[in-house]
Amino acid sequence: MAEPRFQRDVFIALAAVAWADGTLDPEEADAIVRAAVDAELDLDAISEIEKATAAPVDLATIERSAMTKGDRLFVYAVARWIAELDGEVTEKEQLLLATIGERLGVPERTRASVESIVREVARMPEGDRPYRYDLAALRRRIDERLAAPATAAP
Repeated sequence: MAEPRFQRDVFIALAAVAWADGTLDPEEADAIVRAAVDAELDLDAISEIEKATAAPVDLATIERSAMTKGDRLFVYAVARWIAELDGEVTEKEQLLLATIGERLGVPERTRASVESIVREVARMPEGDRPYRYDLAALRRRIDERLAAPATAAP
């Protein structure tokens, strides 16, 4: 399977997710922009993503019309992974994840499948911390599940 391609809207949504708790630390912002550069987006798209990491982006502004189902599941998966980083998903984080899932149009049943994929990728060798978590592997697994028969797809 080819390396996943990421669209500008995916990175804008990731910035919105990162801002959801009211703060976006410089390492998170750099990681989002660096991932956009690595995805070979054009300079205009990277500039928009930089703006989204410099000032809060409201979850309500997530533009999902240009996002594929795989993109939306990926953004939800990254949000879930971020929430689980400290080993505990609080009630506030659960509510935020539900809001993100609703805004992205990800049904509850599908969210559970995506959460399972998040944990699979986290259990990969040295895959549980921010700089070791394999976002490309996460996207590949989501895409593989989407391509699988309907009973296995998230």
